[in-house]
Amino acid sequence: MTNKITFRDLGLPDYLLTAIEKKGFVEPSDIQQKTIPYLIENSNDIIAKAQTGTGKTAAYGLPLLHHLSESNDSIQALILTPTRELAIQVADELNSFKGTKKCNILPIYGGQAISIQIKALKKNVSIIVGTPGRVIDHLSSKRIDFKSLSHVILDEADEMLNKGFIEDIELILSMANSNRQTHLFSATMTTEIKKLAEKYMKGQHFIEARAKEETAPLVEQHYYEVHRGDQFNALCRLIDFSTDFYGIVFCNTKREVDDISEKMIQRGYPAEALHGDLSQQQRNRVLAKFKSRGSRILFATDVASRGIDIQDLSHVVNYGLPQDLEAYVHRIGRTGRAGKTGIAITLINSSDFYKLKRIEKALKFTIEKKRIPTVKQIIQIKKEAVKERIESELKNQHNSDFSDISEQLLEQFEPKELVSTLLKLFFNKELDPKNYPNVDDLFDAKPRSTNRSFGRSQSRNQHRSGNDRKNYKPFKKRYR
Repeated sequence: MTNKITFRDLGLPDYLLTAIEKKGFVEPSDIQQKTIPYLIENSNDIIAKAQTGTGKTAAYGLPLLHHLSESNDSIQALILTPTRELAIQVADELNSFKGTKKCNILPIYGGQAISIQIKALKKNVSIIVGTPGRVIDHLSSKRIDFKSLSHVILDEADEMLNKGFIEDIELILSMANSNRQTHLFSATMTTEIKKLAEKYMKGQHFIEARAKEETAPLVEQHYYEVHRGDQFNALCRLIDFSTDFYGIVFCNTKREVDDISEKMIQRGYPAEALHGDLSQQQRNRVLAKFKSRGSRILFATDVASRGIDIQDLSHVVNYGLPQDLEAYVHRIGRTGRAGKTGIAITLINSSDFYKLKRIEKALKFTIEKKRIPTVKQIIQIKKEAVKERIESELKNQHNSDFSDISEQLLEQFEPKELVSTLLKLFFNKELDPKNYPNVDDLFDAKPRSTNRSFGRSQSRNQHRSGNDRKNYKPFKKRYR
């Protein structure tokens, strides 16, 4: 029997191990096992191919903290990220790892008042985690310099290039200490990534992380087929059927996020919307409310949700199928963490069927088709929830303030009649079947061929769902 590798086997100092143990980390991921010992022992640049969610931050962050000098007041490391959310997340993660190490870690990004960052930069910052645009703002104003920089890390380099940051990145690298170490992490290795590495990195050591399981074993995957016009009502039923629902509903456009979340709020659901048009202050408010469970349903686009780490999600819902496999895997991987089972739900209509089958083929996994819960089933679930709430209240509280009135009512009425009346008074609206419009469940619909021609059927589907087929990129070509 092979002994499992632990963080203690990777050559990390005790103060980092203590911090890791406090976070509950025991067994390092594949990218961590391959990267941490190498970066501790070697000074070569590395190129690491690793997917989002594989533990990249700890892979480069722990060796970086180990090498950091506490006596050096200059900026020693720069970590570039594609989004402000990821910059904040990485900075938070490094702060949780550093333990007793004396170092200041500062995230800098657009959307936050630059005066706040200027003030923070005066406090002997050791590590800057930032987006390329805001880093250049500070560089060009000479508020920071990278003459003493020992490390540059490009996190999610492919995403930064996709966002058009190549010129910014090259400018930053050209202004950094030429004796630095440069480490590049990317989910894909495109021609542009390779050119960047050849130009600005030296003696690169290549590391490829074993792909994480495309379908996390703790994530149950289901799909429901309904007409497009029934999707919203189907979503309401599914949320109500899951009394512990705490999840993200992914939409493919900002407009859809706004429209669907607004309709949910109008129906009384504790929902919030997250997309790229929100100010940083608005985004922080939305996320803080969701993380504290002041809201239980977060509607988001893929871009807006990138870099956000929210624990204990019970559900992830694909209100619309994403355009590529990687986005699907990234979405469903947000639930089923820390040993807890999660549920990934996908709503499709007939024109989406071919996309779903391609996902299954690429994942080598069959996603279970399920029936939309009936109104009768939902009402029964809600009745059980009401019963549990009452039982919990009876166990945990002594309602002495209402003793007099309860005794009077019990003298006047039969207990069963009294309880029934009270339940109707307080829960009638919640348990009213009229809350649920009819949904045409297509569970028994005949499956369509995934290899059909694009003649007359294609134009019909384009009429229904825009340019899905035109924009759709085959999974087979994208995910080898």
